[in-house]
Amino acid sequence: MSGNWSVVQLLSPALPTTLTPSPLLNASGFPPLTDWEAPSFTRAAQFRVGATFVLFMFAACSNLALLASVWWGRGRRLSSHLRPLMLSLASADLIMTFVVMPLDAVWNMTVQWYGGDALCRLLCFLKLFAMHASAFVLVVVSLDRHHAILHPLDALSAHRRNRVMLVLAWSLSLLLASPQLVIFRAIRVEAVDFTQCATHGSFSRRWQETVYNMFHFTTLYVVPLLVMSCCYSRILLHIHLQHMREKAGESYLRRSGTGIIPKARLKTLKMTVVIVLSFVVCWTPYYLLGLWYWFQPAMLRLTPEYVHHGLFVFGNLNTCCDPVIYGFYTPSFRADLAACCRRTRGAPMAVHLRTSPPEPGR
Repeated sequence: MSGNWSVVQLLSPALPTTLTPSPLLNASGFPPLTDWEAPSFTRAAQFRVGATFVLFMFAACSNLALLASVWWGRGRRLSSHLRPLMLSLASADLIMTFVVMPLDAVWNMTVQWYGGDALCRLLCFLKLFAMHASAFVLVVVSLDRHHAILHPLDALSAHRRNRVMLVLAWSLSLLLASPQLVIFRAIRVEAVDFTQCATHGSFSRRWQETVYNMFHFTTLYVVPLLVMSCCYSRILLHIHLQHMREKAGESYLRRSGTGIIPKARLKTLKMTVVIVLSFVVCWTPYYLLGLWYWFQPAMLRLTPEYVHHGLFVFGNLNTCCDPVIYGFYTPSFRADLAACCRRTRGAPMAVHLRTSPPEPGR
């Protein structure tokens, strides 16, 4: 088992599932602890930590820049119902960046847990909360685009509706992550002088833990994916039907004369579609791997350790994609970044100009 703890600890949305087998769980089908060996900081884990550090730096800078642009910069020009969505998306990504990534990197380096029981419970709660918030905000974004395209004349109520959905998304994230505060604890194995933050002893049977993990797999991935797929499928169907009506010569209401839907709304639609696709592409391999592990734990011995570490790093790449996609579709964000770079480069020159004496004759 040496080196596999860092793999097991993040193969489920519920985070570390067990402290590996122990005599306390023999009744539930776990083998005894006699052959257990403390894990180590392997080369695959070292790769994971290095890659996570790079992603952390990029995600922190880009999402902070996105938040600043939408809050203070040119991004304030966004429509009143779209601006809270972008602020929430950036905030969810920043929680992932400043909670999930550092915790994952440090935990892989130390291998065991040194933070104590209270910090164990809190950080596991924050981690699942961040993952839920990120998924649920994307669901709200998809529902907003669905309503904007299918009901374009109902724009006046969009601001209030989005605020209600965002409050619900963040509240539901808190609620669904709250069991982490109860089931996780710092467990010490005296025989090998090893401490880990785990769910050890919280489930009397393995199937109970599998049900818990499957529930969070459903709320983190399956339900958001179904809702987002339904929203964009209906949008595509609506656009297709409008095309068919146009070809048939039917007259219908157009609000700007730019085609089936206004250019600005179409651009926002494209942006949200790409953001949702990045979520699906980045996280699907990781969740499928977790699904395999829950039903066949022996898969740890069948797949290379680099695969497990690499897929979780690939999932974290999603937090870097959102600001890049937003910047690609939003000139105001690019303009804010350019202005920031100009100020940064021009600061020394500005100081020099202020402190140099006036030229003769002027």
